[in-house]
Amino acid sequence: MRFFFATFLLIICASGMAVADQPRIISTTGQGNVETAPDMATLSLGVTHEAAEAAAAMAATSQGVSDVLSRLEEAGVAPRDMQTDNVSLQPIWSGRGSNNNTPPKITGFVASNSLTVRVRDLAALGGLLDLVVRDGANTFNGLSFGLQEPRPAADEARAEAVRDAIDRAQQLASAAGVALGPIQSISESGGFARPQMLEMAAARQMDAPIAAGELTIRAQVNIVFAIAD
Repeated sequence: MRFFFATFLLIICASGMAVADQPRIISTTGQGNVETAPDMATLSLGVTHEAAEAAAAMAATSQGVSDVLSRLEEAGVAPRDMQTDNVSLQPIWSGRGSNNNTPPKITGFVASNSLTVRVRDLAALGGLLDLVVRDGANTFNGLSFGLQEPRPAADEARAEAVRDAIDRAQQLASAAGVALGPIQSISESGGFARPQMLEMAAARQMDAPIAAGELTIRAQVNIVFAIAD
């Protein structure tokens, strides 16, 4: 019995020491948002053609892409801002899924070539899209706005997030009646808002000006503070 009682007291003391050894901290998450006008657009477009023969489908697609690239270069887009994303050639099958006994067969081919294009002159964006669509680009997978140099806006958002986290920590410490100690750790996450995407139907009317609006650059930081004694 005495042994049991002594053991019980030892466990209680050890538990108290473990609680006392735990760090006294305040952890907060800060948010930073910066609104800024974009100065660059990224287009995802391409050329797709069908033909009875694979070579004919590829030839028509290649010619269309060549025309689009030439038009882009004439309009002032630098070669470094144009990149091929994907080239594909797929058979077209007929008779698949039918209830008769006729085996499926290849009746043609579809060839595709997709491009990513950066446009650094937003004032020319609408007219440029109209030109390439008329010159052969018949697939349009999206348009997003961005910044050629995003670091200043990202730095500003990050600084705002740190200020927000410190302010939150100070409020928590004041409400709890304790003093805020030094920072123990900082971690970060964040990035751009999701880009706005436009459909092909809209791209066919791009001779009108495009409203680029503003981008929201977001940053998030997690800061752990010690509670001062």
